[in-house]
Amino acid sequence: MKSTTACPCGSTLNYEACCGRYHAQISTPPNAEALMRARYSAYVNGMEAYIRATWHLETCPDDLGMDATPRPQWLGLEVRLHSLLNENHAMVEFVARYKLNGRAYRLHEISRFEFLAGQWLYVDGEQKP
Repeated sequence: MKSTTACPCGSTLNYEACCGRYHAQISTPPNAEALMRARYSAYVNGMEAYIRATWHLETCPDDLGMDATPRPQWLGLEVRLHSLLNENHAMVEFVARYKLNGRAYRLHEISRFEFLAGQWLYVDGEQKP
């Protein structure tokens, strides 16, 4: 039976047809925006291994903070811009909303991605106020 659960990334697809196929390693995200959405869904689902596997080795921190208590309650993702800079570099501007300790927050970031060894990887991001 197919899952009808909506994908946390905000696409119109169900989780299985959207980010779930990347998390299950059925396929790899074809572009930086798809990877950004899959990483957001991985944060929602507490999938540290996926987040680490899609982070560039040179910039991935030792501690991702996934064990923090309490964990953020992710509320939604808005991708504002996806731009391919060249065949191996892209950027994605997004706003992710979340609640922590009953208070609402927004994470507005311009993220950099690199296509390396056949897959897109998150490099780093600049947070906007």
